[in-house]
Amino acid sequence: MTGLINYQIFLKIFFYPCRILCTIHLLKTRYFIYISFKGTSYHGWQVQPNSVTIQKILDNALSTVFNEEISATGAGRTDTGVHALVFCAHFDSNCQDLAENKNHIFRLNRFLPKDISVTGIYKVTTEAHARFSAVSRTYKYYISRIKDPFLEDSSWFIHGNIDMNIMNRACMILMKYSDFTSFSRLHTDVKTNLCTIYSAIWEETDTSLVFTIKADRFLRNMVRAIVGTMTDAGTGKISLEEFENIILAKDRCRAGQSAPARGLFLTDIEYPPDIFIRAQDHSRSPMTGQPGNEAF
Repeated sequence: MTGLINYQIFLKIFFYPCRILCTIHLLKTRYFIYISFKGTSYHGWQVQPNSVTIQKILDNALSTVFNEEISATGAGRTDTGVHALVFCAHFDSNCQDLAENKNHIFRLNRFLPKDISVTGIYKVTTEAHARFSAVSRTYKYYISRIKDPFLEDSSWFIHGNIDMNIMNRACMILMKYSDFTSFSRLHTDVKTNLCTIYSAIWEETDTSLVFTIKADRFLRNMVRAIVGTMTDAGTGKISLEEFENIILAKDRCRAGQSAPARGLFLTDIEYPPDIFIRAQDHSRSPMTGQPGNEAF
């Protein structure tokens, strides 16, 4: 009996700490990874059967370089051909120091194709989520006013007159509303079509028009549908009153065609500063000159 008791004590002394160590080892660290990509050759972000996607390429790179099975969760979907100056995804890893070793970024970029680039890896809290923790996203859409073969994959060439003042008045109408069903792809799995638009504006350069829009969230195909409908207003195909009625109709069939994907860029994603570990502010993306850029 005494021998059995001693054996049980032995197990508790030597094996219980091992169980604790194993449990600690299994706890993973969460990271945000920022990337840029040219979307021309990809079927968007999300993994799809028999398609080459950004997520598929990135997951393969992360798993190979870090020698563990990794699946990244993106800040949202992007359509085929859409680009991102800034895109964020989160992933969990057994390694606890990925953010400290800048050589990891170099190794990933050597492994990735030339049209995808990692710009930063940052340790975040375990509850941080690339999609649901985001407080705003910013897109830009580029319309070229001249035929330029070097802009073919990154802008929409439109010949003829476009009234930018009319389109900016359309922006003011747009910001009065929050239900954008008319600009959403049909049969999506979202629970609501409500979005808060913080800003929307058209600006002009010598050779292009640039539309910038910032909101808390975007619906599938929303920005491209807005741009397509606004250009209808800018070219006189519809009036501003008709533009507003399209929004009120909550009917995608009433809106204009979607602008081509090649002119659309995701340019910024904003997060609450307190989800980033190491006390530095990584809440803004590394591509912007906004607060937080010194952390990158």
